[in-house]
Amino acid sequence: MSEFKQTFNSSLGKKLIMALTGLFLCTFLIVHLSGNLALFKHDNGQAFNAYANFMTHFPPIRVISYILYLTILLHTIYAIVLTIRNRRARPISYVSGNDSPQAWSAKNMGILGSILFLFIVIHMKDFWFKYHKDDWSAKGAYTIPFKEYKTNLVTGEQISARDLPPGDYEYAVYNEGSVETMIAKDLNQTVEVAFKQWWYVLFYVIAMVTLSLHLLHGFQSAFHTMGWIHRKYKPIIYFIGTWLFAVIIPVGFAAMPVVYYFFR
Repeated sequence: MSEFKQTFNSSLGKKLIMALTGLFLCTFLIVHLSGNLALFKHDNGQAFNAYANFMTHFPPIRVISYILYLTILLHTIYAIVLTIRNRRARPISYVSGNDSPQAWSAKNMGILGSILFLFIVIHMKDFWFKYHKDDWSAKGAYTIPFKEYKTNLVTGEQISARDLPPGDYEYAVYNEGSVETMIAKDLNQTVEVAFKQWWYVLFYVIAMVTLSLHLLHGFQSAFHTMGWIHRKYKPIIYFIGTWLFAVIIPVGFAAMPVVYYFFR
């Protein structure tokens, strides 16, 4: 047990924890973006609101979400510890002639991580906390309103989408003949209000640029730390790290506030 503790207290052990938690967070980004793509549907937020309810009420997902919160904290804490230790070991930064984005991000992971952590805190306050606040407050004191959707099951077309007056509602889906009715918290409305503020959109886009630079180095670095780099697979890892995690995912997230601000 002491050897196990000693291993994870070493610099290599801390880097290993950073690598494992980082790759877990990369997996979460794929899932999160996949679900958030429902925001692009022109259905008055029905698909997104159904997705939000599933992600917050399905028991296995809720368990994974708590693991996610712990992972974010561990990744942040160990990043701070390693950054401080590296600066103490090298008080004078080395001179490098490589000005590529990857080299720059490698030398500034602490700054990039700090910006991302600030973004996560604000993001969770504005969406996660508001969505869950009703669970802790008195009945009827809803922060996020409920919306009722009616869909024709034969044609698949949405018949209506109306805001419900304040009241004691719960998520529900039921059928009346060929008409399906869904009642859900309208988190889409919260998203729309947030993304109509230019400064919030700008902050969101800057955070996604930061995420891109962070992942440009972090994804590949995680495989190096765990020794999973082989010359045969190295180009594949670099390709995935660059195009999927440093380009496609950040652009996908950044497109959401931009689309809502200019086209919704």
